[in-house]
This record gives sequence, C-alpha cells and structure tokens, in this order.
Amino acid sequence: MISRLTKLLISLVVYLFDRLRSTGFRLVGVKLPPTCVVLDYHSVPKSSVKSFAWQMDILLKLAKPISAGHSGRLESGGYYCSITFDDGFLSVLENAIPILQQRGIPATIFLPTGSLGRKAIWMAEGESNYEVENVLSVEQLEQFRFNRLVTIGAHSVTHPNFLKVSEVQAREEFQQSRLHLERIVGHKVDLFSFPYGAYDNHLVELARVAGYKRVFTIESSLGMRTPSEFVTGRVVVNPSDWSLEFKLKLFGSYRWLVPIGRLKRKLIKK
Repeated sequence: MISRLTKLLISLVVYLFDRLRSTGFRLVGVKLPPTCVVLDYHSVPKSSVKSFAWQMDILLKLAKPISAGHSGRLESGGYYCSITFDDGFLSVLENAIPILQQRGIPATIFLPTGSLGRKAIWMAEGESNYEVENVLSVEQLEQFRFNRLVTIGAHSVTHPNFLKVSEVQAREEFQQSRLHLERIVGHKVDLFSFPYGAYDNHLVELARVAGYKRVFTIESSLGMRTPSEFVTGRVVVNPSDWSLEFKLKLFGSYRWLVPIGRLKRKLIKK
C-alpha cells in the first residue's frame, strides 16, 4: 500500500511537470486542453465545517465549479471542478449544502435508496473511515425538487459491490434506485455512482441500458474530457485532507493512480 505522504510527493512531481508543460505550450502558441476534476466526498461532520468551507473557497479561487451532469464543451485552458457526495449522509445536508449554496457551488448527491432515513447498514464496523450515520429521508430529499444547485443521483438500492452480484440483481439495482428517486424528486434521475467504485465494462453497458446518461467511478482520472463522456472518474477527498494534498487533487495531479490501480488489478487476476 502506497502511503499518503508518498502519494502526495508523487502527485507534486506530476503537478510540476504539468506546469512546465503548460508553460511550454503557451510559449509556442498551442492551446491547452481543459482540465476538469470531479471530487468525491462522503461525510462532512460538524467538526469539519471550517475545513470544508476553506476547501470550497480554494476551489472558487483555482477552478470554475460545474455540475457533475454538465454536458457542454469546456473552454480550452480552463480549470473546472464538480462536487459529488456518495451515500447521501445527513451531515452533508446539515453541514455541506449550506456552505455550497452560500457560494453558488453546484453539487450532486448519490443515494442508496434501500437506506433512506436509516443508518448506513452496509458499513460494517471497521469497514470505513466515516462515522455510521443516517442517510437522508424521503422528506429531506423532497426539498431538492426545485433546487437549482443540488442534483440527485442514484447509488443503487442496497449498496452492493456490483462485481459480486448477479446480472439480474445488477439490473434491479440500477432500475429500482433510479425509479424510486424519480418518484421522490419529481424529475428524471440519470446520474449513477458505483458503490465502492466497483465496475467493469459489462456493468457500464447495463447502466446505459437502464437509462443513465453518466456513471461515476472512484478512479482518479480527469473528467468530462468530451461532452458525450459516459464513464467519469473522481478523486476521493475528505475535509481533513492536508492543504497541499487538497490543492493537488483539485489540479488533477493524483491521476497517476489510475494506471497503477489497473496494473494492480491485472496482477491480482493472474
């Protein structure tokens, strides 16, 4: 396992390389491609309100916030960022959403419909770094019916590892979670994030057939590279991230973890 500090140091090298390359491109008059990073939060406890607010202030200084469902073409050379929350925990509503609305930052909340209004039953003791808390209730979700800044996305019904379920269950998880949320918020739900980031190409196609226009992973790749992009990677972040760590994630400097992760999975299969 690569340590947190090692990841930061490698990402710093990636950032410095990116800056050098950008300078070179500008000197020869070459247009830079846009950069978009989708951040993936989970819980925002009360103790982290100040640090989360600081992160959002930094985001506004360094990037342009856009919705995770954005489908337009991004401007060359621009830095963009989308905010997402997996699991739909109550602390997000209480502590994160007010900060985002004060700053006009759009966000997407992905919810597992089988746990609405209940404790996160899939989180066994010691399984997660996040405190087990309630998922938003139906009544709390209804307030987002006409909210222009908050988008509701599906995160399955039971929060399974999709690589470990049958195709029949996978189809049901895709369909039932989407339909349930659409009945609550009163409009189309077409964004989905894979629990645990577990997916493969076949599951991606099942999600497409189920009616989603974009699905999200937890691979630290850059996002929204084309307007029609269907599979979008995200960088996992936490309000307790170090200052430099958060800025490097915001700049997409952690994307080197994607090929490392794929290589690791190939070696495990052998």
